Amino acid sequence: MAQKTAVVVGGGITGLTAAYYLQKTAREEGRQIRIAIVEKEAAFGGKVATLRRDGFVIERGPDSFLARKWPIIELARELGLEEELVPTNPAAKKTFILHRGRLHRMPEGLSLGIPTQWAPFLKTGLLSPAGKLRAAMDWFLPARKTEEDESLGHFLERRLGTEVLERMAEPLLAGIHAGDVRRLSVLATFPQFRELERRYGSLIRGMMATAAAGRAAARNGTNAPPAALPERVRGSVFLSFRNGLFTLIEALVEQLRDAEFLLGDRVESIRPAESSGGHRYELRTSGGRRLEADAVVLAVPAFALADLFPELDAVRAFGQMPYASVANVVLAFRSTDVEQPEGSGFVVTRGERRMITACTWTSAKWGHTAPKDRVLLRCYVGRAGEESWTRLSEDQLVEGVLQDVRETTGISAEPVLVDINRHYRAMPQYVVGHLQSAAAAREQLARAYPGVLAAGSAFYGVGLPDCIRQGKEAAAEAGAWLR
Repeated sequence: MAQKTAVVVGGGITGLTAAYYLQKTAREEGRQIRIAIVEKEAAFGGKVATLRRDGFVIERGPDSFLARKWPIIELARELGLEEELVPTNPAAKKTFILHRGRLHRMPEGLSLGIPTQWAPFLKTGLLSPAGKLRAAMDWFLPARKTEEDESLGHFLERRLGTEVLERMAEPLLAGIHAGDVRRLSVLATFPQFRELERRYGSLIRGMMATAAAGRAAARNGTNAPPAALPERVRGSVFLSFRNGLFTLIEALVEQLRDAEFLLGDRVESIRPAESSGGHRYELRTSGGRRLEADAVVLAVPAFALADLFPELDAVRAFGQMPYASVANVVLAFRSTDVEQPEGSGFVVTRGERRMITACTWTSAKWGHTAPKDRVLLRCYVGRAGEESWTRLSEDQLVEGVLQDVRETTGISAEPVLVDINRHYRAMPQYVVGHLQSAAAAREQLARAYPGVLAAGSAFYGVGLPDCIRQGKEAAAEAGAWLR
């Protein structure tokens, strides 16, 4: 029997995870498969990139991941990276929201923009008395009965009112997708909100009950995950790696050293194979290569997926998904020139009309990111509907960011290091109806091209753990097909 071949298209975290689990499962089952990974860029990692220089560990893409999402913890454990995990600084818990030119302390107990403690919520200066009263009405408002999708913004405004939406929830939640909450799908982004409304009749009541259950489980030790976290990082909401998130990419590539790597090449077509070699599909690349495969995993953006299958109407429609362009500008200062900021950073409400949408005081939040005599800030630029920055030069972009930093934090010193990272069409926008569109695209692809699977941030989650989960699931499906 001819050796089976799997081709993974896309060398980001989803594609590398899929390749890793394909290889791992085949070895455990005593099977041999040939794996090829095609990546259009000159290096693996996709959006995950870490700059290590002069004692700095600077993330050029995502900067952390949620500790409660276990797929990434399990993968780190399998790769021997448990001891590389680092928590956030417990002394830098304060977070702020910029509203009307002033940094307001985020009320304690605020979870995903939803209050879980009444006293801090009622004391905050972010909301007017009328806004607080409107939010409290969530306790008594009836739950929506329909199962239809709605926008995240409409859901939160319906439950909590406009002020909580615009001044608390939107700047926190929209930042995850760099999106417009009035267009994002609640079922595709935060389905737990609708479930809490259905189960408890109130979003606030549901969030309070969930928080209380979490605290009780932590006290009783009943919330241990399949791959329990090391003691030193427990309690941290976010985690990273001591030498940056690219540590994960390096470990995956090392594990896949027996695979065939095709860097700087792009797959341009996938069609049923016409040769007699026994393989099912033929892939042709921009570099003139011809690859034969029995299974294919596509870990590419929605628009790239649509380009590969123009004859499939559901896939083509899915490819019309909007994407937002974003950038991050990292600034380093001498600690003698600036006062170490309090807390971990701030987010910006849309009404501020600033260039930056958020700012993380990185060296305060993550102790491993900068030398002791430096202060590191990371400023986020761009979100859906606010992409005029894409027309700016690097000097203009930096000057705009520095102006916002000066006006919001009081830092007037010149940075000793600047690192600019632009990510065009980087953030998929899960608009209302996204889940149906994604399911239709995958189902049509499965019917027309059995053994060709699509996964990644375009589908069911943009965070690293979600992409890892999807890569692992795609590997399981591809492995079953190969068997």
